[in-house]
Order: sequence, then structure tokens, then C-alpha cells
Amino acid sequence: MTASVTALASCLLRPVLIATLMLGPVMAIGIAHSQELRAEKRGAGLVLFVSLQRQSMS
Repeated sequence: MTASVTALASCLLRPVLIATLMLGPVMAIGIAHSQELRAEKRGAGLVLFVSLQRQSMS
């Protein structure tokens, strides 16, 4: 009984691991290029960004 459960678990986990390793980087690139997650530089965010850039240059 225990051997069959272990064999079944290994048969199920192997494809899940392979799919995760293959799709993980693709999903990470998609999230990185997503427009929704980017911080927009408008208003107070723009003022803070510009002031930090000026401080780092001086």
C-alpha cells in the first residue's frame, strides 16, 4: 500500500515539477513586462523620483 502511494506521488509530482520549471521563467518575464505592476511616474511620485535622481547626481 505504501509503495503504491509513493509511486503514485512520484508520478504526479514529476510532471508538476517539470511544468513549474518550464513555465516559471516565462511567467516571471510576463509579470515583469506587465503594465499594471509598473510604478507610474506622475504627480508626487514623479517629484520624488526627480529629487532622488538629483541627490544621487550631486
